[in-house]
Amino acid sequence: MHDSDVSFLNQQFFADRVTAEQIDSLLEQGWRHFGTHFFRYSYAFYGLEIRQVIPLRIRLDQFSPTKSQRRTLKKNQDLRTVIGPIDITAESKLLFERHKIRFESGVPDSIYDFLSRGPATEPCEAMEVAVYNNDRLLAASYFDKGTNSTSGIYAMFEPGESHRRLGIFTLLKEIEYAIEAGREFYYLGYAYEGPSFYDYKKRFRGSEAFDWTGNWKTFDVQTSIDETES
Repeated sequence: MHDSDVSFLNQQFFADRVTAEQIDSLLEQGWRHFGTHFFRYSYAFYGLEIRQVIPLRIRLDQFSPTKSQRRTLKKNQDLRTVIGPIDITAESKLLFERHKIRFESGVPDSIYDFLSRGPATEPCEAMEVAVYNNDRLLAASYFDKGTNSTSGIYAMFEPGESHRRLGIFTLLKEIEYAIEAGREFYYLGYAYEGPSFYDYKKRFRGSEAFDWTGNWKTFDVQTSIDETES
């Protein structure tokens, strides 16, 4: 995929409710959403550069965890993982406040920058992965449910537990859920052409990239760089 192959695209709309079938269709056309705000754009600023945006998804029947991802799963076997409808609690709000100190720019104001006020059902059915050490919440991530796909929305984790790679851990748990639920695709969200903060999304086997003309093509997964987390 090269810059000359992609035209400039910047679109948005707002919707309080979309069906599971509609969320599948939107994801397939490169759309994302935070709460009721739906958007897609083919280029974005990254620092002082304009970068091509790469929507990524995993074809789940071709996914298998890498050695590094298997280590992450094993490292966190002592934790308790609960998956259910999104429930934003006082504890998860406090975790969000601690997690957001990792951002150097574009620091979000609230968890509701990414989720609606009724996030379990608006604009579509959505779930959370909550990870506990005994009763202490260490990480949480949120994902949409379509009929044929699931899609990661946002993840956060305790900064003092970064050695556990909990952002990768919750993502892997979302993928496990999608496979067990019989979904065909898991949407990773946007990455950028060239190195960026989002390169951890480029390290999942079975990945495909959207070319902004309606086609998903096999993505050359990176295996030689350290994973980072969002």
